[in-house]
Amino acid sequence: MLGLARWWRRRSLRARLTMTAAAGLAVALAGLAVLLVTTLSLTLDHGLDVTARQTGQEVAALVDANRLPNPVPVAAGTAVVQVVDAQGRIVAASAGADRLVPLLPTAQAATLARSRTGVMLDGRPYGLPEMLRVVAVGGHRGETVIAAVSYNAVHDTLTTVAHVLLIATPLLLLLMVWVSWLITGSTLRPIAALRRGAEQVTAAGGPRGLPVPEARDEVHSLAVTLNDMLSRLATAQQRQRQFVSDTAHELRSPIAGMRAQLEVALDHPESQEWEQTARDVLADTMRLSRLAEDLLALARLEERGGQDRAPGGPVDLAVLVHGIPDGYAQAAVTVVADAPAPCPVTGDPEALRRMLVNLVDNAVRYARSRVTVAARPSGESVLVTVTDDGQGIPARQAEQAFERFTTLDDARARQDGDVAGAGLGLAIVRATAHAHGGQAWLEDAEPGLRAAVRLPVVPVND
Repeated sequence: MLGLARWWRRRSLRARLTMTAAAGLAVALAGLAVLLVTTLSLTLDHGLDVTARQTGQEVAALVDANRLPNPVPVAAGTAVVQVVDAQGRIVAASAGADRLVPLLPTAQAATLARSRTGVMLDGRPYGLPEMLRVVAVGGHRGETVIAAVSYNAVHDTLTTVAHVLLIATPLLLLLMVWVSWLITGSTLRPIAALRRGAEQVTAAGGPRGLPVPEARDEVHSLAVTLNDMLSRLATAQQRQRQFVSDTAHELRSPIAGMRAQLEVALDHPESQEWEQTARDVLADTMRLSRLAEDLLALARLEERGGQDRAPGGPVDLAVLVHGIPDGYAQAAVTVVADAPAPCPVTGDPEALRRMLVNLVDNAVRYARSRVTVAARPSGESVLVTVTDDGQGIPARQAEQAFERFTTLDDARARQDGDVAGAGLGLAIVRATAHAHGGQAWLEDAEPGLRAAVRLPVVPVND
């Protein structure tokens, strides 16, 4: 059994479908053949019974009228007729019929007369060299008429039909299996095309489109789904390449600056101000550290991409917002907090604090005099906004600002001592919002720019 199962699993899908269809067709055709022969036999038997009973009723009418001739006349097709009295004696018979021994015992004849059915009987013991179909008809005076007709014609018909079915059924089965093989191959042809397309994708070394069949069936849906997946993979691959390229570029700049300063300092130690050199190297080191932290934060957020919500407990965003201005006491602009009511959400407090810091850092960099950080409940969510009174950005660049390593104004993003201008801040903000089931966007504050984050409300006591 295990060997048969292993052999079956090794067959191709087309072969398994065809063999399964062949087995089903064989059973169906065999069942239809048996049903046809059985139905035909019952129909022909009923026809013989009707013919014999009609003859028996005619003879019974003659008996009841006391006008029965001897020998008994029989209709065409009727083999023999016997008239038996209540004691089982034959009182009249047709030509060629046995006049001593009734074809049926008295009890059986009476039963057949009541049930109006017929029985098969071998006529050879009664001097009739053929199979007979026998019925019985009761008379009004106690006599029973036994009528028998030849079964040869029915037997010949059933034999002919059986021979035809024995020849035609296997041929029809082979034809239908061949058609099934062709239909299965045609049905699986789109899957073969998908396989060839997948091989081409493997050979090309990158995602590309798979052929989509014209039929709106399951294979079409599979091809569309796979193409969507490959499209996302291609986008992810392109983003990964761009990410690696941008990361290398961002790392190269501070590393090159540090290397140049150190090489000059070592080549001309007597003319160097070592304290200033250390400060410059420290600034580049801090820039590298911030970049590494941002990249690590993005990587962790992407790892949570398959989760519905970021892990953590209840967090009151109002408390986080009120603590933000303390970190900007020495900033060139004023940072104001506005959170009049509790704003509970569920999430990682450190990630949410970093999200706020990134928003405020970005606003402080471009503000003229004031930055306002606000949080308030809004229906089933909490709306956090960070508004500056700076120059703002064009509406067409609002989405571009959330892309990694995007700096819409390099002159302002690379001010002296600026260690947060790598263009990852808003990317981290949006990734954090998505990880917490929320959204992030930019809008015009007239004047200035407003960054908004909407997160779902979760009661603190849940």
